[in-house]
Amino acid sequence: FGSDEDGEEEEEDDCIGCIEAEKLIEESARRRNRKERHFVSIMNELKYVRGTLVKLRKRDVVKTIIRSPTTIISKAARTNIKKPFLDEINEGGLPMLNELLLRFGAPGIKHVLDLISDVNRHPVAFYCTAGKDRTGMIAAIILALLGTEDEAIVEDYSLSANVYAEMDDHKAMVGALSQRNLDAKTFLGAPPEVMEDTLKNIRNTYGGIEEYLDFIGFGEESRKRLIYALTEEDIGLGVNLKKK
Repeated sequence: FGSDEDGEEEEEDDCIGCIEAEKLIEESARRRNRKERHFVSIMNELKYVRGTLVKLRKRDVVKTIIRSPTTIISKAARTNIKKPFLDEINEGGLPMLNELLLRFGAPGIKHVLDLISDVNRHPVAFYCTAGKDRTGMIAAIILALLGTEDEAIVEDYSLSANVYAEMDDHKAMVGALSQRNLDAKTFLGAPPEVMEDTLKNIRNTYGGIEEYLDFIGFGEESRKRLIYALTEEDIGLGVNLKKK
């Protein structure tokens, strides 16, 4: 049965969790009226190279390593050493970019989802240079988590197909990609089959969108917070997350 003192101790222990939750809610409420801007690195050239290296055939990697000492003095050797990487990148195109983004951009993706999960930070806008690759991936992940059909996600992604032309930046981007020996036609569009392949890859590689989010450390409770922040649908959260 226990004494009154034992009951008081239990109440105090229970309240520790309550106090911590209240502190988090109060801190979140203070942020609500403060404008914020976050620069999040999801994908960069180093991550792209690392990911491409993983996908290269072993014999191409060996050839690259053998040639590497001559790159110090030979421009032709430097060109040759890049060729396996460039061939792999151009052949893989946007589906490979998205595949690498999901894997090597995981910390950045999680950080963006954490920010969007905070209802007191809303409204939220997220974007990248063109709004189709990194932004398209974040949008696809969120839509998939909310139960959106693949066809609608693909259609939403495809709306960015002519984004560079609309920005009047098409020629500049073609020139920038050509200087790096990358195929502009491959990387400037947003064809529906790219997102179709990406959604299939998530299922084949991770098992589904929730399993992918587990992989990046965005667990069940985090997913519930994100869903609530976007839909106000209470799916079993233990604390009141309504705007303060």
